[in-house]
Amino acid sequence: MKYLKLLITAILTAAVFYGLNNKFGDIPALGKFLAPNQGIWQNEGDEIISGEIAISGLDEAVTVHYDAQLIPHIFAKNDKDLYKAQGYITAKHRLWQMEFQTYAAAGRLSEIIGEGALNYDREQRRNGMLFGAENSLDVVKQDPEALALLEAYSAGVNAYINSLEPENYPVEYKLLGYQPEAWTIDKTMHLLMYMTDMLCGRDYDLEFTNTIKKFGKKRFDILFPDFYDIIDPVIPKDTDWSYIDTEMTEIPEGEMADDTISVTELMTKPHPNNGSNNWAVAPKKSASGNAILASDPHLGLNLPSIWFVMQLSTPEHNVYGATLPGALGVIIGFNDDISWGVTNATRDVKDWYKIDFEDKSRKAYKYNGQWKETSVRLEEIKIKGKETFIDSVIYTHHGPVSYDYNFKSDNELKGYAMKWAGHIGHNFTDLFYKLNRAKDYNDYRDAIKNHVAPAQNFVFASKTGDIAMWVQGQFPNKWKGQGKFLMDGSNPDHDWQSFILSDYNAHTKNPERGFVSSANQHPTDSMYPFYVFNDGYDTYRSRIINNFFRSKEKFDVEDFKDLQNNNFNLKASEIVPYLIENLEISELSEDEKEALDILKNWDFDNHIDSKAPGLFSSWNNSLYNLLWDEFDVEEETLKWPFTYQYMYMLKNHPDDDFMDIQDTPEKETAKDLIQQSFKETVEKLNKWKEKNGDYTWKNYKRSYVGHLLQALPAFSVQNIPIGGDGNTVNAMTRNHGPSWRMIVEMGDKPKGFGIYPGGQSGNPGSKYYDNFIDDWAKGDYFEINFLQSESDSTSIQSTQTLKPAK
Repeated sequence: MKYLKLLITAILTAAVFYGLNNKFGDIPALGKFLAPNQGIWQNEGDEIISGEIAISGLDEAVTVHYDAQLIPHIFAKNDKDLYKAQGYITAKHRLWQMEFQTYAAAGRLSEIIGEGALNYDREQRRNGMLFGAENSLDVVKQDPEALALLEAYSAGVNAYINSLEPENYPVEYKLLGYQPEAWTIDKTMHLLMYMTDMLCGRDYDLEFTNTIKKFGKKRFDILFPDFYDIIDPVIPKDTDWSYIDTEMTEIPEGEMADDTISVTELMTKPHPNNGSNNWAVAPKKSASGNAILASDPHLGLNLPSIWFVMQLSTPEHNVYGATLPGALGVIIGFNDDISWGVTNATRDVKDWYKIDFEDKSRKAYKYNGQWKETSVRLEEIKIKGKETFIDSVIYTHHGPVSYDYNFKSDNELKGYAMKWAGHIGHNFTDLFYKLNRAKDYNDYRDAIKNHVAPAQNFVFASKTGDIAMWVQGQFPNKWKGQGKFLMDGSNPDHDWQSFILSDYNAHTKNPERGFVSSANQHPTDSMYPFYVFNDGYDTYRSRIINNFFRSKEKFDVEDFKDLQNNNFNLKASEIVPYLIENLEISELSEDEKEALDILKNWDFDNHIDSKAPGLFSSWNNSLYNLLWDEFDVEEETLKWPFTYQYMYMLKNHPDDDFMDIQDTPEKETAKDLIQQSFKETVEKLNKWKEKNGDYTWKNYKRSYVGHLLQALPAFSVQNIPIGGDGNTVNAMTRNHGPSWRMIVEMGDKPKGFGIYPGGQSGNPGSKYYDNFIDDWAKGDYFEINFLQSESDSTSIQSTQTLKPAK
């Protein structure tokens, strides 16, 4: 990205500013933004990555080698210097991104983009994002070593910030007219809460409550079963749970609140498909005789990328992998002895309670037959160009009252309180500090055993050949049905009664089948004694992965690459033949018959040049909406039925009353819906084709990676030619999918491969801003350059030395 893109951005700036001004308030002057001496032109070019830099507070010099991908390999003599250097180097390449994300997490966007962000900020505060971050910080403060490391990281970030003059600020500061502020350990806590919330997107208690009230329990259970009829869980079905000897929580009377939810609109939720794949094979299933591990988290794709790849090394440890800008250590990666990855676990750790207040003052609420005092947290939200907004958030023993008559609800005597494991204080720093240094299975287990939230499937592989998977988090020991619907906040029996012991969390080590895997499916089968309900992740990716590893005896790294980029659409393969079988071909037009031939000849691969994926996707959406015309999701705050159950209903209950279209006098069946939706789809796609060209999957899907501000197309990458969809292992939808693909073979020396849809630099003027995207889309990887020592100069293009300031 050179002057051309920057020129385009400059031309677009007036329009962007107009939009921002009308939405969010004040904006900087164009003249200052375009000034040659301090404006956008100062941000053209690549970062300086050689020479010496003096940094206050370092004990000894730190060496930073950069390879051809602009990946820093940091070698320090001690932990404190290492994390100070990590903070400095991360800020050097990703300052605006890391700070902007903490503003978003803490509900502070109004400070920089104005009043239009106020409702978002109020949601963040009312969800207890600051409350949870403070609780975690209190826990960290009880660990002097972890606290010292966090402070070292913050000092490194601030050393970089203090070295900047306004003309050197990242371009986004200039666009929005503000400047960086000092980094604090609070900001790291805010970032980690942001990630915790991002991975807790499938929270449907309120929608489920309204849905069961409207359709009844029998109908509800068909559409939202605790288990699908086909399940291949994270932990193998043959696992013996007999060692679990704790008491299960008994079901009390009154399983849920007794009324329909009355909110004007629900709060913004994280993307429901935030998930991931990971897997590992044992030596007996590896062609090389070494354990091999893969991990690829599926998240919203943005520029700058959510991940920043680094190597961190001291004389005591050496680790490489994906880091989160703003947090210390490696989050997904490997060291000389072990490798690990994470996926979103299907566990419900966020519940909602109906709160009945004593009177309009909301100073007390009904609990256990008495009136229990509330507390009030005053949230001061600063607004650019406006007076500060004060939001009074009521807190109960359950947690914050997120909805009340002051926010998205109109009943003065009622509210809805959130109980969330994310509010429980926990020590992320200790988790990743230990994991980065782990040498074997016991160290891995010790690192993750106290993890609280978000619920994660931690995959593991070691140099000695062990593989494992733990479904880890602090999970309440719920009675059957608890937390699936709105609960009665006045009933003590509806509180979380206890937590499942960490040792009883679902897990497997060295299973007989020779592999472990997770793809956000149900963690266990029904034999696991604790209550775990289905939150709607479909079973397709998990079954493709598990069937792949059952398909032959041995696998190698190339097999892993092929699987991460696999575009096979199992969902389509299971439903399209049925749909075709139920079409009345004699009633089809020539255009419709042509479309039918495309589907008949489809191999169910979502390849970029195939027309079938777009045809199926459009038909599937049309049929889904036609079937569920009874669901006025927006007006009545209902939950759309699970996609997998929609297929189940078509095949097994084709004459069910749900098949009837409400607005017609006739009684329709599945066959009628299939016919009507197919005709609508062909007509729609032919109109689309007239405007956009052929509906090949590349052209129809139009994948992109957008800048975090979204309003800056010149800082984004459009029309990326990548296959897959949300049901394939290569889970790439329009702008959501594999955010970091990593494969590691654990031998005497680990051999790794990685790629992600972005680049190491956060500067849109740098060639390293988006340079990985083309290879990522093609399914290519860079071979990881895992240096063994500071003196190892393999493939290093430059070196920078951080020295103690005199």
